[in-house]
Amino acid sequence: MSGNATNVLKIAAAVVSDSAGRLLLVRKENTSFYMQPGGKIDAGEGALEALCRELKEELGLSVNSDQLSPLGIRTAQAANEPGMTVEAHLFSIVVDEPVEAAAEIAEARWVTREEAEQLPLAPLTKEHIVVN
Repeated sequence: MSGNATNVLKIAAAVVSDSAGRLLLVRKENTSFYMQPGGKIDAGEGALEALCRELKEELGLSVNSDQLSPLGIRTAQAANEPGMTVEAHLFSIVVDEPVEAAAEIAEARWVTREEAEQLPLAPLTKEHIVVN
């Protein structure tokens, strides 16, 4: 896949599941796509650092970086920014504490993979997360 770096959003995202194996998906305000929690990696920030910050801001989850297991980097079309590609540093984590939608998150939802397939999913979520 080609494309210049200005069209690439570097993000860190978490594949959050609970002990029952459900996935946590979030939907940002004024958007229709469900996706993994996470966000853009700021300049000078590492992927883990960015993800811990975003999980705290968006869901009120206090996560230590050693709780996150790296899943590698995946690329997909950006869900809400036409013509952009996301380069996602993915990590997995299992949590059994309550989460609360905050910051720009309109909705946070625990779903089974079957339920997830019925939702409008961001390309990254659809192509790399729910399929597995």
